[in-house]
Amino acid sequence: MHEPSYIREERSGRLSFGTKLFQGFGAIPDTVKNWVFNTFALLFYNQVLGVDALLVSVALAVAMVFDAVTDPLVASLSDNLRSRWGRRHPLMLIAALPLGACLFAVFVPPQGLGSLSLFAWLLTFTVLTRGFMTLYFVPWAAIAAELSDDYDERTLIMIFRYAVGWTIGVSLPLFVYTFLMPGTEEQPVGQLNPEGYPAMAALAGLLLTGGALATTLLTWREIPYLRRHAGETPGFSLAQTGRELLRALQNRQFLLIFIAVLLMSAIGGTTANINIYMTTFFWGLTTEDLRWFALSATGAVVAFPIVAGLQTRWDKKSILLTSGILSLLDGLFLVSLRFLDVLPANGDPMLLVILVGMGVVTAGLAVVLGVTASSIVADLLDDHELRTGYRQEAMFSAALSFSGKAISGLGTIFGGLIITGIAFPVGVAPAEVPDNAILRLGVVVGVLVPLFYLAPIALVTRYRITRERHAEIRAALQARRPLQEED
Repeated sequence: MHEPSYIREERSGRLSFGTKLFQGFGAIPDTVKNWVFNTFALLFYNQVLGVDALLVSVALAVAMVFDAVTDPLVASLSDNLRSRWGRRHPLMLIAALPLGACLFAVFVPPQGLGSLSLFAWLLTFTVLTRGFMTLYFVPWAAIAAELSDDYDERTLIMIFRYAVGWTIGVSLPLFVYTFLMPGTEEQPVGQLNPEGYPAMAALAGLLLTGGALATTLLTWREIPYLRRHAGETPGFSLAQTGRELLRALQNRQFLLIFIAVLLMSAIGGTTANINIYMTTFFWGLTTEDLRWFALSATGAVVAFPIVAGLQTRWDKKSILLTSGILSLLDGLFLVSLRFLDVLPANGDPMLLVILVGMGVVTAGLAVVLGVTASSIVADLLDDHELRTGYRQEAMFSAALSFSGKAISGLGTIFGGLIITGIAFPVGVAPAEVPDNAILRLGVVVGVLVPLFYLAPIALVTRYRITRERHAEIRAALQARRPLQEED
């Protein structure tokens, strides 16, 4: 088969503020979904409904692996789609409406279900939520890589994406813990009160559907400036999807990033679903305490101009490595200080100040890492086009997502195994949990697991696309384009 050819209208000038902001709105659904699942799914089904933690983790992991498998399928469909509305927007529009309803159902199961029925309910609606999220998210992420070919402007696009995501990611917990899950005299730990979950799920569902519709409709005007196929495209099939995924992974620089994300996702998946156990039981925080973590947004706000400024002086690889090392140290810092008996005791107001302060640092590092990594993927697409002639924006995004979700699914099981393995009690008030269970939780989650981040950091040291190399790639693509048009 001949290499594909692409056409698009040329944009005059740089991207408008509105375009970058409206594209950024698309971060709302994934941000909300991730926070809700990572924070409440295991806690709600295990501690509130009484389902075994390992059983819950298996349901979440199976759904996540299903999600991962569908990523390259949707990517192939999107990359090869031919329609009057382009390759991305129609799929996003189809997915938008069911998203919210499926997530709502996860946290509002019918009354009277037994453990196995609750397992089936959780699995069914988690699979549906993640499936529709894939149909929306993969095309949306591909648009971010298509909007600009400029090395620096791509980072600005990602900054808007992360700015919107962090704004929602901080505001939503503040609102939920203040108004939907407040501590009461009967139930001082609001996140353990079943009465708050329907309202939380309804709000999250509205944000999923609303965010997806907003970015789809408000960026509709950008369709002419996105690449579309000039000729016929291959039919959609599993075999075609496999060939396209393999073609993406044959790019060695992308393979490095792919494996690094795969490892980071396994580690992150292990900790994300039990982080609420750390805040609730290890640090002894109440719902009122958790609201103060909204201040971590200041770290994200400060990081946005910092990452833009850093990129004018450093290559993206250097930024990624430095922030990755700092994130590793950040992950070890607090729990190590607790074991050294340096931190104030649980319940001391100063402990909350320290934890929130470190939350500010963590948020800032996460923004720098996320923005830089996303911008790197956009640069890799240019390298891939030069090597193969193919533009696979959706497949590159999906390949990373595939590795992340599949291995993160195993990480979710590991999270459940940790809770089961340390014999963590179910339905016990935080003050009554045995000290030895708290100790084991802290050692595993706060010390041993973060050390595994050394492996992906080592892989990133081998990344080779600098600013100068990217300029050479763009020049070579520009020189080749007239020849393609003549063909």
